[in-house]
Amino acid sequence: MLDGITRRIERTRTTVARATALPLLVRGGIALVFVLALMVAWPAALTASRYVVLLALVGVYPAFAPRGRGVTFVVLVVVGGWILDTTWYDARVALWRVLSIAALTYLGHTLAALAAVLPYDAIVNVDVVAGWLARALLVVLISAVLTVITLGLTAELAGGAFVIATLVGLAAAVAVTLLLGRLLRRP
Repeated sequence: MLDGITRRIERTRTTVARATALPLLVRGGIALVFVLALMVAWPAALTASRYVVLLALVGVYPAFAPRGRGVTFVVLVVVGGWILDTTWYDARVALWRVLSIAALTYLGHTLAALAAVLPYDAIVNVDVVAGWLARALLVVLISAVLTVITLGLTAELAGGAFVIATLVGLAAAVAVTLLLGRLLRRP
């Protein structure tokens, strides 16, 4: 058992010694974005208390293990915190919070995907990470604009038209999912 612990410590030392700047910055970005998402989503009464340390540990975990289920766990904790805040603490649902939570969780998820395929000791050109972030920020911007437009349309499409539009949107989402699944299974 002591031999196993010694090997892990030595492996950690080697990892830290060989790590390069950009992969570490990507992992730091994962931690920062997920901690911010947790702070926005959870009730202010809890984020201002000693529980903030636990939330920060949960948010930082995917930076150390981006390939595991940590990212999914953090996203579920973010959503759970937002549901807790809007139901139990009866906080008002504000557009800025919804957009912030969506943007931060997406950015954390996409950075974790990059970190999962980026070795910690890789020599990476800055353009690779900058292009990745530019595409992610473009997706966030387009999603935010479409969300605001859609919310504006919901006031106009009250009643039966709104229900029909919702069902058509759900059917389109299912059709795209089935099409992508079929395309992935093709030889």
